Amino acid sequence: MTAETGRRRAGGRRPGASGTREAILAAAQRSFAEHGYTATTVRGVASAAGVDPALVLQFYGSKDQLFDAALRADPPTRPLAALVREGGVADLGERLTRRYLELWEAPDTGARLLAVVRGASASPSASAMVAAFMSDEVMLPLARAIGADQAELRANLTGAHLLGVATARYVLRVEPLASLERERLVALLAPVVQRFLTGEPA
Repeated sequence: MTAETGRRRAGGRRPGASGTREAILAAAQRSFAEHGYTATTVRGVASAAGVDPALVLQFYGSKDQLFDAALRADPPTRPLAALVREGGVADLGERLTRRYLELWEAPDTGARLLAVVRGASASPSASAMVAAFMSDEVMLPLARAIGADQAELRANLTGAHLLGVATARYVLRVEPLASLERERLVALLAPVVQRFLTGEPA
């Protein structure tokens, strides 16, 4: 093999483009979850995936686009979208609240949700991507499931309330909320969430 051939192979697309793209995306998801948006770099993701940084940019364009792709590939909120399509809305407040807290407390989804929240405050572009992601993956499915007047507003209020509680409990670790037993917290939150979903509008 000539030096010129070696240079072309080092900087170009390696065999198995689909597998390479998936490896980059998996490395990005791990990095964003473990290190956050700010500390994650294209070079670091490339190193973890075993590729040249130019290949990361070839597939994803920029760090922001890589962050967006990492959010939307197997999103940590997918169980919530599935949940709101199941059953009726009479007890949706309790089911949604419990499942949301469970996701935050599971090691894998909790780390990814934490990356989402921290990413939202890292840069204006990341914030816009998180907002679009939450709208597409959580708010719209929830609004459709409610099937009531002002469904979009109800979904927004529900999401904002649960996100605020999660931020205080899991990100800022505010006491005594951070140490409150999960089922006790579900009992406190569920009636409020249910009112947002199905109660009389203000």
